Formats: sequence, structure tokens, C-alpha cells
Amino acid sequence: MRALIVDDERLARAELRRLLAAHPGIEIVGEAAHAEQAIAQVAALQPDLLLLDVQMPGASGFDLLQALDTTPEVIFTTAFDQYALQAFEVNALDYLQKPIQATRLAAALQRAALRLGLPVAGTPAAPRKLFVRDGERCWFVALDSVRLFESEGNYTRVYFDDVRPLVLRSLTQLEERLDPQRFLRASRRHIVNLDFVERMSANDAGGFDLLLPGGMTVEVSRRRAAQVRSLGL
Repeated sequence: MRALIVDDERLARAELRRLLAAHPGIEIVGEAAHAEQAIAQVAALQPDLLLLDVQMPGASGFDLLQALDTTPEVIFTTAFDQYALQAFEVNALDYLQKPIQATRLAAALQRAALRLGLPVAGTPAAPRKLFVRDGERCWFVALDSVRLFESEGNYTRVYFDDVRPLVLRSLTQLEERLDPQRFLRASRRHIVNLDFVERMSANDAGGFDLLLPGGMTVEVSRRRAAQVRSLGL
């Protein structure tokens, strides 16, 4: 399992390295002292796991997650306990309060391995995720559970489960991170997860109408109809 340590305190990072040395299945691929540095390292190193401090100068751990296009598994580490509820609301693996206990860390790493489908080593089998923050609510969302992305100006509405939060990313920014074999850019406003399409029918405009769960219909523009045909739908 490839881990990235994110903490503004050098001694805290060193302590995590010491604790992780007892777990041969963990490869520490890098360290970051602040959110901006961590964003670059996540993009470059593609870690499976973040050991993430909550409170850092400039931007918090939650701010960092919001800035990522896709999110690794997360174990929060902090000297404060007031963020614990929010940490679990975003489905973090664990919330470890400093000084970190070796037994708690070991249990959190085991949960990470189970969630990733790993024997604490190897390549992750879990789907990529998106961190979604809408007001006070936060989610880690597996991309394959998102049925629709809908553009609303500089924001995108994300449809999953029974919620539809907004994220501060354009549809084009999100499209660059999505598998084109699974996610179809149906129009300027919509990207559809093809796994959720229940029925497709031709429309009078020369395109297609895609029926999604709950009776929602998304129109595929005439210009993009050829792409739908090429996918064999």
C-alpha cells in the first residue's frame, strides 16, 4: 500500500515514519508539509492512502480533500478532537489523535487494506473516489456510484444515492479524470455514467434520450450521437 504523509510538523511526520516502519506492506511514497504541496504529490505519486493532518497553516485537511480530483483512502491525524465527527461523516478510515498509538494505527491500516481489496500490498482494486463538499456536509464518493454530472456554470451537480450536491469544478475539469468507456459526455451540460442507463431511445432532434433511475431523462445531442453508436449502446 502506497502512503503519503501530510503534516506541517516535521517531528509528527518523523513519528509517523517510525510507526509505519513496523508495517512492511506500507510504502511511504512521499511527505508534504502543507496542502498545496500535497495536491501536487497526490497527482504525481497516486498514493493509495493519505495520513492527513486536519489543521495546517493556510488550508486544512478538509480543504485539501476538496481540491483533489480523486481521493485516496484517508486516515486523519491531529492533536485536536473537535474534528472527529466531521472526519467520520466524510467516511474516513479513522481519526487518530496525537500522540498516535501504534495499535490504533495498525487497526486503521488493516481497514485501509480491506477497503482497498489489498493484503496490505499490491495495486488497489477499489474504484477511484471524489471528495464532495457542499456547505457543512462532506462525502467520499466512489466514481462508479455517480450516475450523472450536471453543469451549473462554474459548478457541477453530482448525482449519487439520494443526494445532489454541488462541487466547485467545471464539467470539463471532471471529464478529464473520467473513464470515457464508462462516462459519456452527452451534451454541454451532462456527463452520464453508462452503467446507470436503463433505456435509450432515438428522439426527434436526431439524438438519443437516456433514461436514468428515478425516471430522469438526459438528452444526447445529435453531434454526440455517433459516439453513442461507437460504444455499441
